[in-house]
Amino acid sequence: MVFKRPESVLVVVHDDAGRVLLLRRRTPADFWQSVTGSLEWGESPVQAARRELEEETGLSADGLVNLHRQVRFPIVPPWRERYPPDAHENLEHHFTLWVPEGVTVRISPHEHVEYRWLPRDEAARWVTSWTNAEAILDHVPKGPGARDA
Repeated sequence: MVFKRPESVLVVVHDDAGRVLLLRRRTPADFWQSVTGSLEWGESPVQAARRELEEETGLSADGLVNLHRQVRFPIVPPWRERYPPDAHENLEHHFTLWVPEGVTVRISPHEHVEYRWLPRDEAARWVTSWTNAEAILDHVPKGPGARDA
């Protein structure tokens, strides 16, 4: 068995209207999140963020901003078996991407069942992960028109 690398990316996608793109995972049910994904062995965080954006949304990574923010959190039981036995924490790298309002999103049907654009504060309440909520509130501007917090 090839274990997953205990390192991932989180990409918060937002638009001119001050809305955040959220994806609902196929499993577990009602798990809402921004674009996320594990780094492949030998892959850099920027490479992973670009790959995950394309795979999960069909969006171009042009304009991707590396926030140079990393968060460690415990690997939770539902995903524990995917990682090496000695890995107990995941290291998450944060990015943002501003897109124009109305951009076309193409979700990955094997990974997600739907997507929604929600206002910043509402999006932060919807996401399942505390690191995702924190990233939305810290890095997405309030209200329409602004690109950077």
